[in-house]
Amino acid sequence: MNVHVFAPGRVNLIGDHTDYTGGLVMPMAIDRYTEIKGTRGGDRVRLTSFDEPEPVDLPLEIDDPQHVEPAWAKYVAGVVAELHPREGFTGHVSTDIPIGAGLSSSHALQVAVAMALGHRGGIIDLAQLTQRAENRSSGVPTGIMDQLTIAAGVQGHALMIDCGALTVQPVPMPDDLEVVVQFVAHRTLVGSAYADRVAECAAAEALIGPLRTATQEQARAIDDPVLRMRALHVTAENQRVREFAAALAAGDLVEAGRLVKDGHESLRLLYATSTPVMDEAVAALNATPGVYGARMTGGGFGGCVVALTEPGVLTQGWVVQAVDGARVVES
Repeated sequence: MNVHVFAPGRVNLIGDHTDYTGGLVMPMAIDRYTEIKGTRGGDRVRLTSFDEPEPVDLPLEIDDPQHVEPAWAKYVAGVVAELHPREGFTGHVSTDIPIGAGLSSSHALQVAVAMALGHRGGIIDLAQLTQRAENRSSGVPTGIMDQLTIAAGVQGHALMIDCGALTVQPVPMPDDLEVVVQFVAHRTLVGSAYADRVAECAAAEALIGPLRTATQEQARAIDDPVLRMRALHVTAENQRVREFAAALAAGDLVEAGRLVKDGHESLRLLYATSTPVMDEAVAALNATPGVYGARMTGGGFGGCVVALTEPGVLTQGWVVQAVDGARVVES
């Protein structure tokens, strides 16, 4: 059977480092794609890529995807290990999602691989499976935002996702708003302090309960200064997501921009996931006439910044559109 899979990247507008505590996020799937073309069948998974010199050649039974070679094969192996496909696949991968920019190129690959290998569950099951695959293949305890956004994208809409209840509410993007992504610095979450942040949130939850429902007052009562800062960010960021959705619905782009700016400051001061070069890029954007607000986006420690602007204001970066989620064509 011939298969052609399209899996979009994603950009997060607001709600960073809240998904792994079951909080709220507001991303959108974007019009940059990872594609896989090939044929289903056989007893191995074989993939080549324009971007990688070494191919992937894997059996259908994998116990330890984290130590597969070459490096990009780990992400494929994680999906194979979780999906247990009944038949293999031979094909080719191409992408125009910048690799290492924080726009979910690895998650798009994993969603695409799962669909190429015949995943038949619903959107939530696809997101959960590829989240497990990511965690196993990278060793980083990431949340479900990226996978669910890639699977559930809606054209012309951002998605307000409750990562605890696993509900997705499409929010229309205003016609007079442009979303621009600028690459700042290459990054990888492997070896970063991402896992430390997950552990710090878990330690805060041991003191005050789930951060998805905790209040700012509860967060302020934490004695440990680091845990207090992490909890203050998460509880405030969840509220910012709600307010951001309301601002978009009301067409109040100035308020939406203010919330975006506040979110970046929280990531910088309370969560320590930004960097000086990211802060400089954000400050320059926020000082540009016609920019409502800008912030780092994604896991942090580098990657991209995202700006909400009047149309045509910025000449550098990628203007991205909200698109539908991953799809597969079989023939």
